[in-house]
Amino acid sequence: MTRRLIVGYLAITVVVLVLLEVPFGIYYGQRERDRLTAAVERDASVIATFYEENLENGTVPDPLPADDYAERTGARVVVVDGRGISIVDTGASTPRDFSTRPEIRTALAGHRATGTRGSETLGSDLLYVAVPVASEGVVHGAVRLTLDTDEVNANVHRFWWGLAAIGAVVLAAMGLVGRLIARSVTLPLRRLNDAAQRYGAGDLTVDPGVEVGPPELRELSATMATMAAQLDAMIDEQRLFVADASHQLRTPLTVLRLRLENLQAQLDDEEGEQVDAAIDEIDRLAALVTDLLHLARADRRAPAEAQDLTALTGDRVDTWTAVAEGAGVTLRVDLPDGVVTASAVPGAIEQILDNVLDNAIGVSPPGSTVVVAVEPGTTTHRLVVIDEGPGLSDADKAHATGRFWRGSTTRPGTGLGLAIVRSLATASAGSVELADAPGGGLRVIVAFPAATAFSLG
Repeated sequence: MTRRLIVGYLAITVVVLVLLEVPFGIYYGQRERDRLTAAVERDASVIATFYEENLENGTVPDPLPADDYAERTGARVVVVDGRGISIVDTGASTPRDFSTRPEIRTALAGHRATGTRGSETLGSDLLYVAVPVASEGVVHGAVRLTLDTDEVNANVHRFWWGLAAIGAVVLAAMGLVGRLIARSVTLPLRRLNDAAQRYGAGDLTVDPGVEVGPPELRELSATMATMAAQLDAMIDEQRLFVADASHQLRTPLTVLRLRLENLQAQLDDEEGEQVDAAIDEIDRLAALVTDLLHLARADRRAPAEAQDLTALTGDRVDTWTAVAEGAGVTLRVDLPDGVVTASAVPGAIEQILDNVLDNAIGVSPPGSTVVVAVEPGTTTHRLVVIDEGPGLSDADKAHATGRFWRGSTTRPGTGLGLAIVRSLATASAGSVELADAPGGGLRVIVAFPAATAFSLG
């Protein structure tokens, strides 16, 4: 947008300069030629007075006045009698017949003749002026002056170059001013766009807003900041409600489960099976309440900290090894040497691994292997979990990280595991990617920003 605004300003400036400078340049050039023509006409009239008596009486003229003028101005002076025969010529010998020249015929007819014509000999344009030499209404001859117009043309060209230089300076100044004006408009718009993108990504922290620019943009920035603050407060209240409700529900669910277990001992087998089904539903509800609590905590924007991704991954794999063995699945870990420091919110790496490993072990058939790897990078470190389960279609991958999405209803779960993973990764300024594993199955890739090792403290 900045470029388009600057181009628009420059286009308007060019149009204005053309409308002003081109007519001015044309007027200047015409004025200079008219001024030269008038001066030469005046000189021709003066020279005609010198030779009027010679032409009227038929005496031999003195070429000295014509020679002096030609030497001072570089013009050629030709004086002809009434028949058009030259009697004075500063550029050639006399006599010569000039009666066929249009300007001479016009002057001998009692009229002035002016104009320009090209000279092949000189390779330039010549200005000619022919005036009659007359007394008491009788034309006795004519005087013609021809002058090279190179000097006038040079002056006109210099004037045009001056106008071009002025135009270039004006364009440069307008470009600088236009850039400043455009930035004063586009910079607030870019800030508003950045704020809108942050709000759309779920980051509702309010920045100072737009403090410069048009008042409409400042007002819009203030309105957006107010909206973000109100939304953040409403979402915080919702998170607190979900967390509090989930926390409060855990105790009565535990008590209800214990009472059902105590009641089960007093019932027969058929009634005991019904109680077992009720206990299973209570367990599912308790898992859902726990996941809701984790999800509410994951949505809170805690500040990220530098954490050892390698050590935390090794610890969680050790914890889940027994679960994997119970399911007949082998857990294999591939960790790099040394410390791999990632930036993440506290507890995010552990919860992400718990949810991803729970899913991976649950979908993996007995005898298969789940691989957990840490791939260090320059600016981003990746945590990769690969299973040998049925995998997901492209359509399922697009929805798998949504809340309450379940790929299969035959397997127990709440549909919040990958949603928690996504929330924790987003809160850590990272990302989650679901891809097909090379040998079949699913590959979950969680990226974390890299952090410096010394920030671990």
